[in-house]
Amino acid sequence: MMKLTRAVLLSQVFFGLHSEAFAPPNRQESTALYSTAEGATAVTAELDLDPKEVVKVFGRLAEKYIMLDESGGMCCYSACKDCEFRLPGGGYKMADQSASRPKWIPVYEERIFEGQGKEHIAKWKTGIFPDGATVVTKEEFVDAVLGLDFATPLGGPFVSKSAGKLEETTVTECLFDILADGKDKLTRHRMGLGLKKLSGDEAGLTWAGFSAAMGL
Repeated sequence: MMKLTRAVLLSQVFFGLHSEAFAPPNRQESTALYSTAEGATAVTAELDLDPKEVVKVFGRLAEKYIMLDESGGMCCYSACKDCEFRLPGGGYKMADQSASRPKWIPVYEERIFEGQGKEHIAKWKTGIFPDGATVVTKEEFVDAVLGLDFATPLGGPFVSKSAGKLEETTVTECLFDILADGKDKLTRHRMGLGLKKLSGDEAGLTWAGFSAAMGL
């Protein structure tokens, strides 16, 4: 078990959200996900989170496949000067990626690359928001995550599929608090925005970002 001190609403750390109770007078407030946190104060509480329990949640949401950039794969790969398909750090833009084990929680609900005939619907969209649902309560969110199939993901302490049964709800409840920003309900749209923020604006949230959000 790992003992840590975190904000009751970790979203105040990761999303920079405000608290009206501590807002300076005459300052215009915003409820946007990316609003600033000037004057905000987080109330801390001690939690004991087992990294393996965190893996069990990540392994229920992460996927082996992710779609990235529709322009990926269009390069002629002739090392042209100022190629628009090259990445700043080297390498080329890719349309999608696959891994041997679940690696990413897609930040998108669904992506379609019509020109390449590719489409992907995120597991969390259909698993947490079934039948076209757009909003869930905390209880519904927790029940849905617990009901998802687990597969040993890339990252974190190893947890076999047979040992992936999830009964403890603390990690899942923490994830809801982060994504829902303390609200009673979580929308699909807000979940996508929250995942994108935690991922650092990448197409998918990996173990590094997920575990950091859980305070590991």
